Amino acid sequence: MPDPAAPPTPPVPLAALLARQDLGLRQVAGPAAEGAGGSGEAGGAGGAGGASVHWVHTSEMADPYPYLLGGELLLTAGVQLSDADRYVSRIVAAGGAALGFGLAPVYDTVPPALAEACDRHGLPLVEVPTRTPFTAVARAVWGLMAEARHRELRRMSEAQQGLAAAAARPEPVPAVLRQLARRLGGWTVLLAPDGTALGTAGREPAPEVRAGVTALARVVRPTTAQATTQDSRPPAARPAPASATDTAGSAQLAAYAVAGGEGLVLGVATTRREPGDHTVAGVAVVLLSLLTAERPGADEAARSAALVRLLLGAAPEEVAPLLGEGPWTVVHGRGAGAAPALGSPLVDAAADTVRALLPAGREVTRRPGWSLGVSAPATLRDLAAADAQAGRALRRAETTGTPLVRHGGTGLAALLDPAEATAHAQALLAPLGTDGPLPETLRTWLALHGSWDRTAAALGVHRNTVRQRIGRCRTLLGTDLDDMDVRSELWFALRQG
Repeated sequence: MPDPAAPPTPPVPLAALLARQDLGLRQVAGPAAEGAGGSGEAGGAGGAGGASVHWVHTSEMADPYPYLLGGELLLTAGVQLSDADRYVSRIVAAGGAALGFGLAPVYDTVPPALAEACDRHGLPLVEVPTRTPFTAVARAVWGLMAEARHRELRRMSEAQQGLAAAAARPEPVPAVLRQLARRLGGWTVLLAPDGTALGTAGREPAPEVRAGVTALARVVRPTTAQATTQDSRPPAARPAPASATDTAGSAQLAAYAVAGGEGLVLGVATTRREPGDHTVAGVAVVLLSLLTAERPGADEAARSAALVRLLLGAAPEEVAPLLGEGPWTVVHGRGAGAAPALGSPLVDAAADTVRALLPAGREVTRRPGWSLGVSAPATLRDLAAADAQAGRALRRAETTGTPLVRHGGTGLAALLDPAEATAHAQALLAPLGTDGPLPETLRTWLALHGSWDRTAAALGVHRNTVRQRIGRCRTLLGTDLDDMDVRSELWFALRQG
C-alpha cells in the first residue's frame, strides 16, 4: 500500500487520548511506553508506545485493509472478527496507528486472541468501555487536533514576529540565524556557494551533521549542465529544488536556497522535525533573501536624468558625472532562471541576452547556470566597442563551455579597426546565414580542433549531424576546411562577427 498522505492537521499522540478521564480508554496490548512492562495490560495513559493518531475510522468489515489510508485509530466492536491474527496483520499492513475495541454489544471483554495478535504484530490495542460511544472518541481526537493546530499556529506566529524583529537589528543576518536556531531548537548556518560558513548560530553539531548539511546544500544550488537536445544550445542550469531534507543519525537536516544571495544556502540541523518548522524556516529564508540581495549603487533620479540628457542630444562625457566615475565595463550574459545580480542597477534584461554596465573596478565573478562575457574597460564614448567585445566574449564562453570569458584586448585582433574587422567577418560568413545552426557548429568545431565527437557532445547532437553541417559549410563557403590558413581566417571571422 502506498505511503499515506499526511492530513493538514498535526497528529494526536495516542497517550494524550488515553489520558482523557472522560473517555475511560485503557491500553491492554501492544507496544508499552518507556518504563512500562511487556505485553498484556500496558496501563492507562502510560501506554501507546509513542503511537500517533492522524484520524479515526470505524469499521466492522472482516478485512478493513481496503478502507484504511494509514495512521488511523480503527474502532470496531468485532462483529465479524474470526481470525484475530490475520485481522491485526492487515491493519498493520495498511499502516494503522492503533486498534480500539468496543466492549459492546458483541463482546464483554477483549478477546485474548486479539490481544496476543496485537502484541505479536506491535499494534496498540485500546479497550473502549461500554459507556463511551465511538463518536465520543472521534470527537475527542478532533478536539485534540484542533488544540494542537492552534498551538502550532501560535508558535509560528511568535516565530515570525521574532524573526522580523531580528531582521531589524544592527547586524540582521547573524540575528536572524540566532533567532531561527532558538525557535527550532537546533543549529543554523548560512553557506556561501563554495560551502564556506558565512555565519552560524546554536550549539555546534557533530562533524558528520555539519558535513551532511554542507552536502545537502549542493542539492538546492543549481549546477551548470550541458544541454543534450538535438540543436545547438548554450550550457544551461540544471533545475534545483528550493529546499531539501535529510537525516544524519538522529539529526534532522534541511537546506533552503536563499533567492537573493547568489548561491547562498540556509542550512538547519535539529534533533526533531515539527510540522511547522518548514514554515518558520521559510520566513527566515525570505528575510535572508532580502538582507543579502545586492543593493543598487546609483541613485534612480540621477540615472533618469542621464538618460533624458542623452535622448536630448547631450554628449556621453557630459552625463558621466551623473552615473559615477568611469571607466566602465560591459557584461553580456545568457542562462536559465532570473537574471543574476551583477552589482549594478544599469541592466538591460529585456532580451534573451542580459547586458549590464558596471564601473570598471567592480569585480565580475561566475554565476551558477550562466555564461558571461566581459569587455575591457572603456570610457562612455567607447561603450559601443565595449559592447561588441562583451558580445564576442560571451560567444566564446558558450562555445568553450567556460562560465566567464574576458575580452583579451591583445594579439592581432587588437591591431585592427573593430568596424572593419566586423565588416570583413560578416562578408566572409554571409553564405552561412546568421540565424541557423551552421555558424555555431563551425565555431564549435574549430574551437575543438575538428573533433567530431567532442563537437557533437558540446552541441548536444549526433556526430553525423556535425559532419553534415560542416560539409554544408564547406560547400557554401567554397573553401577547403582542412587548410590551416582557411581555418585560421574563419576562426578570426567567427570571433569578430
